Amino acid sequence: MDVLIVESQPELGQLWARHLERVGMAVALANGQTQAIAHLIEHAPDIIILDLVLEQGSALTISDFASFRRPETQIIFVTDTTFFSDGSIFAHAQNACAFLQSNTPPEDLAAMVEHYAVSSAARSLSPDREAS
Repeated sequence: MDVLIVESQPELGQLWARHLERVGMAVALANGQTQAIAHLIEHAPDIIILDLVLEQGSALTISDFASFRRPETQIIFVTDTTFFSDGSIFAHAQNACAFLQSNTPPEDLAAMVEHYAVSSAARSLSPDREAS
């Protein structure tokens, strides 16, 4: 499984990456919009872990670009604020699959990444899907 983590706090992104790598996932880190979009142009991650509040750029811009360029890629949004705490992120980002607090234990985040990446892969392999 390929995961892109977009997080402005390098220590937090590296903590998440270590946990994901321990369970066999390939992880790329981006610290903002420019790096994330450059990665998405070249790669098709199964899941993006995306902090809603970035120091460089906009999380929703990254989400929109991923939705256009990599429609099968799901996004787990994380935040340490109360933005979108009402669940409205799912109305703004069609590729959102989960919304978590940044302080979610890394092992729980890894389990969610694995769950949603497997679900995404199953959807893309489904014989019921129309060819695009």
